[in-house]
Amino acid sequence: MMKKKYLGLIVGYLIGMEVVYSQNQKDYTSKVPQTTFSNTLKKQEKELKENALLKRFAQSRQELSVDKHRPFYHFISPEGRLNDPNGLCYWQGNWHLFYQAYPPEDPRQHWGHAMSKDLINWKDLPLAIYPNPESKVFSGTTYVEENRVIAMYHGTDAGTMVAVSDDPLLLNWKKLNDGKPVIALPKPGEKLPYNVFDPNIWKKDGVYYTVLAGTRPIGPGGKNMRAEFLFKSSDLEHWEYMHPFLEDDVYGLVGDDGACPYFWPIGDKGKYILLHFSHKSGGKYLIGDYDKQRDKFVVTDGGNFNHGPVSRGGVHAPSAFPDGKGGVIALFNMNSGKPLGGKNGFSELMTLPRLLTLDEKGRLEMKPVGDIESLRKDKVEQQNVVLPANKEIVLEKVKGDAMEINMEIDLKKSPVIELNVLRSPNKEEYTRIIFYKDGGYPDKESSDRKGRYSAIAIDNSNGSILPNVWPRVTETADVWLEKNEPVKLRIFIDKSVVEVFVNDKQCISVRTYPGRDDSKGVSIIAKGSEALLKSIQAWQMKSIY
Repeated sequence: MMKKKYLGLIVGYLIGMEVVYSQNQKDYTSKVPQTTFSNTLKKQEKELKENALLKRFAQSRQELSVDKHRPFYHFISPEGRLNDPNGLCYWQGNWHLFYQAYPPEDPRQHWGHAMSKDLINWKDLPLAIYPNPESKVFSGTTYVEENRVIAMYHGTDAGTMVAVSDDPLLLNWKKLNDGKPVIALPKPGEKLPYNVFDPNIWKKDGVYYTVLAGTRPIGPGGKNMRAEFLFKSSDLEHWEYMHPFLEDDVYGLVGDDGACPYFWPIGDKGKYILLHFSHKSGGKYLIGDYDKQRDKFVVTDGGNFNHGPVSRGGVHAPSAFPDGKGGVIALFNMNSGKPLGGKNGFSELMTLPRLLTLDEKGRLEMKPVGDIESLRKDKVEQQNVVLPANKEIVLEKVKGDAMEINMEIDLKKSPVIELNVLRSPNKEEYTRIIFYKDGGYPDKESSDRKGRYSAIAIDNSNGSILPNVWPRVTETADVWLEKNEPVKLRIFIDKSVVEVFVNDKQCISVRTYPGRDDSKGVSIIAKGSEALLKSIQAWQMKSIY
């Protein structure tokens, strides 16, 4: 009888605490309409045709298409702005992209949602995850199991949240742990040995793991540097803190915070990559060895996707998922190079997806991925164009503001090739792409220490005559080329975006905003000595909307 009495008291106490907890929580229910969909593909497709939110998205896309800086083939939100991409994954024949959306009637972060068969042609879907009990649905990742997809994300004013979906198009999401955070924010005055921030989820030996992003005062003079805090769980609801995850990490800046982490195997030699974001220096990565006995990530290499300060037109946060062949597919959002403007505040957008792989020396390589070719039209081609020293050659047949340009250049003895895109006829506006042969850092890491990296740069300081555009500090990145390797540039121009891939090894991306309607030209200059433009192919690009 006593045991039953005390059991009753305990149950009553817990119920009371739950009532108090519920009373203390604000109601963050979204003002955006939410629909529960059927669980079969045929019914879902029928319901989507009549979905009011999707009809609204379609109308909004049409209205916003008049914005001259709104891209044709880079993903943008159907209405309002977007921020971090979240939880890129492949499920039942479709790629799914989630992202922080700001619906106009309730501009707190929700998880927006789009899907694609080919990573290029995206189809809008209704919002996926809505706030409540969290005030905003912040960044997170997904993990695909045989029978469901798990989303783990940061819920503002709540903590780490977990939601699951198992329907064909991932339209219905259920939050676990009765909708409460699975790793709670610290109570007022509580000091924890970890931060509760952006999570990443994976599975090892039947156990779920996550790292939460943050910082620790481990830098010079006790300054903060990035850290990733490791937890494990057997059921997704009860998580045990283990320890800081990174070891031998010397590839960051003081002040980097390791946000938006994505941890995946890469290559065929047992390496792993940790993509992440710094609120100081933008998109970054670490490569290393996953010590599964000690549950540590031992860092052996690292680098940047963004090559300068985080803001003003640079590459922002990643989202990534394995391609099933040893590579990792990643895309990023790009932040704005001007104040928010236009209807619903259009600003950020997504980069093209990139396939990340490792070369024979373990260096990260990247190239565009997806059915880009499906967008090409009106091809223009030239061969063997001699580039006299220091003379600007205007490529009269190559012009446009939504284009793909592929070119191969034999630099011969020229140290620098400069390409001007989005160029007005008299160069009132132009964005410079510069390739510096052997102009990067010396190779001091290899055993023979021979050679020097080349460098690729984008300078948009002359990209716009508009008064409200912020030029970006010149974006410059190293790229390794062998001694006689020709330079192969693949350039994507899309209204306010320029992305340049070099020999499938490096990529730099910048926002730029021409103000003139005639800023569509292309020119090329070989500095110092003659060079040869061996080939150039250019296409106009169709809109994906």
